[in-house]
Amino acid sequence: MQKFSLCFGKVKKDCLKFIKSQETKADKFKNKERMIKSFLIPLCFWISKKANKKSPYFVGLAGGQGTGKTTISSLIRIILTKYFKLNVFRISIDDFYKTRKERINLSKSVHPMLLTRGVPGTHDINMMLSFFKKAKSKKFKRLKLPTFNKAIDDRFNKKKWYDLKNKPDVIIFEGWCVGAKSEKNITLKKTINSMEKVKDQKQIWRKYVNQQLKSKYKNLYSQLNCLIYLRAKNFSLLQKWRLKQERKLWLKSKSKSNLKIMSKEDVLNFMQTYQRITQNMFRYMPKYASIILNLNTNHQIKSAVYKKR
Repeated sequence: MQKFSLCFGKVKKDCLKFIKSQETKADKFKNKERMIKSFLIPLCFWISKKANKKSPYFVGLAGGQGTGKTTISSLIRIILTKYFKLNVFRISIDDFYKTRKERINLSKSVHPMLLTRGVPGTHDINMMLSFFKKAKSKKFKRLKLPTFNKAIDDRFNKKKWYDLKNKPDVIIFEGWCVGAKSEKNITLKKTINSMEKVKDQKQIWRKYVNQQLKSKYKNLYSQLNCLIYLRAKNFSLLQKWRLKQERKLWLKSKSKSNLKIMSKEDVLNFMQTYQRITQNMFRYMPKYASIILNLNTNHQIKSAVYKKR
């Protein structure tokens, strides 16, 4: 369509510049122009029609680890800002992780596995709910929002926090478990990997995480105006992509000292904490997501499914 081509002409340079900043010598993006033109631009036209200048339009973007949420949400922001002249703010649920100290306390009071960031219950949910509420307020006031440094497994210093000065037209809220729903207690009983079998024999961790999804997270996710799901084929593919992500983090880090970069074994163990919710999302997310972007084994978007909403 002509309007898509016109948009592509305006945003191409900025989008390709961003993609280049994400590449390493060994890991180059393939078919990037097709991804922008065939999938992301039509998606941005869809969002722009829904955006209401009076109140921020909340876009939830979900997908398993390593699916490319940060890249895709950043490109969506570039297109919406550059072509549609919308004020767009993107933030990850990861930025709202509890501090390392808070997670240490949680691991002592509830279950040792809660020291590991990732699952519902390891985020500062009250801070997220407050952010959503303040962003929607008619009297918008400047907001300072956290940024999380995965390399040291703790929050950045407050000097590096997001400084949201003006009310956004669109807020992109991305994360691996965004939009996830709780499961029935009966399915919680069956262990799905060795970590659950060994470290969560009494199901304390599983039940705690599930209860978090059932309560405050459900409230948070219900406030999203739409939900985009990056759908990978299976969990083993996510493991492969997540290992690639860890290598990239190592290559891009200026200072290699004090880094909590994970070994292959660490990554695979870490991902076991994500497995239960991720697999539930594979099963159920396509039923309630607004848009599904299907990914092929080469990490590329192969098709988009728009649900009538």
